[in-house]
Amino acid sequence: MSFWDAAISFFWREGSFLLLVMALGIAFLLLHFRREDRVSIINTLIFFFVCLAGQFVSSLLHALEFTKAAAILHEAFTIGSGIAVIRLWGSLLFRIVLPLARLSPPRIAEDIFVIIGYIALGLVRLRYAGLDLGSILATSAMITAVVAFAMQDTLGNILGGLALQLDNSIEIGDWIKVDDISGRVVDIRWRSTLVETRNWETVVFPNSQLMKNKFLVLGRRTDQPVKWRRWVWFNVSLNSTPTRVVSAVENAILQAEINDVSKDPQPSCVLMEMDKGCARYALRYWLTNLAADDSTDGAVRWHIYTALERVGIKLTVEEQNVHYIKENEKHEEAVHQRELMLRFKTLRRVELFAQLTDDELRKLAERLKYAPFAKGNIITRQGTPAQHWLYIIINGDAEVYLEAANGEKRILNVLTKGSFFGEMSLMTGAPRVASVIAKTDVECYRLDKDAFEEIMRERPSIADEVAHILVERRAQLDSALQNLDEESLHKVIHKQHNEVLATVKRFFGL
Repeated sequence: MSFWDAAISFFWREGSFLLLVMALGIAFLLLHFRREDRVSIINTLIFFFVCLAGQFVSSLLHALEFTKAAAILHEAFTIGSGIAVIRLWGSLLFRIVLPLARLSPPRIAEDIFVIIGYIALGLVRLRYAGLDLGSILATSAMITAVVAFAMQDTLGNILGGLALQLDNSIEIGDWIKVDDISGRVVDIRWRSTLVETRNWETVVFPNSQLMKNKFLVLGRRTDQPVKWRRWVWFNVSLNSTPTRVVSAVENAILQAEINDVSKDPQPSCVLMEMDKGCARYALRYWLTNLAADDSTDGAVRWHIYTALERVGIKLTVEEQNVHYIKENEKHEEAVHQRELMLRFKTLRRVELFAQLTDDELRKLAERLKYAPFAKGNIITRQGTPAQHWLYIIINGDAEVYLEAANGEKRILNVLTKGSFFGEMSLMTGAPRVASVIAKTDVECYRLDKDAFEEIMRERPSIADEVAHILVERRAQLDSALQNLDEESLHKVIHKQHNEVLATVKRFFGL
């Protein structure tokens, strides 16, 4: 037999072609369906072909009659190529086949399968080499006991990781809290569990630590979507009754559209304690996106602040002995006059008050109330009984919309600085015809009926001009809803003027 015939017959044995086709076929499937694992698959293929090359080198040694060395090398590289094929089979089964069957086994299950395959391959090859497996197992038992004693911490981590995966104590994607560290589980390995915090830190917890100590799995409840209850604390003066505080805060939060705040269960406000000169409340809500805890808490705090500010309740702090210098009356009067001038200029720009004198506008300016709204607050809701309030926007944007019976929203207008709304409710007591929501944080001045009634009684002739403006604005809304032409719009204005004028006079008792 020639040199090359001897080398090829030693290298290319029965089953070599099947093994090659199997490895290439599985690798092709993995590269096609698991692009994220491309580096690992390519490395496995490279290892497989290196082993084939090693087998070919051993065949050359065999042809050169280095029989013993050739047999050892061939066996070693045969085991290596088998390891590569087992690795590919494990990836195929656990990353393609089982997910297609809607099964999501833990990562450790794949590792166990592959390791068992490695052990089986090793035992089979040793058996073919003519070694007695019984004596090997007896010897290995003693070695295993020694190794287990020396590596008890490592084995504890390995067994801990296996237990965590098998009993679903935690899963990849869960948010957990260990001591003062909280984050999302991104991987569970043999030795450790990786947790990514909100600070872009990756914390490595030994699995044995998780098994020996308690930890919290945040937001998880049987047969329920992920939600986590949060507590937002605030203090209010004891002068404000709990009923008033709770009602103002809960109504604002329930009606507002705040990202990641669940509507079910509903947020609730609770008086927790009264001490050190103030009442301590907690607004409890359910967070749906656990990664956005601080930002959502901040949004909720801002809604609480604006809700309390609108009803004239001030946040407070625990009482302390503080020495301060009181501003003198002259300074306070100057500040008050600047605020009145700002309000006066704001009222002067409102079309509804165009016929009022400067003195009448100053009287109204004294009665304006500051009313801030957080982004997402419903300022007025369509169909609700009138609260007889007119709003004048001094900062921010608000959106006016109609809501159909099926819940569909139709945007009518976007109000900006200087715009006003609620005039029909103020002047006639009519229910709200549209909803207004704060598109951004909005600051308003609010005017109530009592403030305007005094001026109307002193000069009833104002009613006619006010009625004309009301009819024009109402007709513009009807035009937007019904697509009226200009001629039809004038007819509507003429027809409704006397009716609205009579309603205004009746409402104010003129």
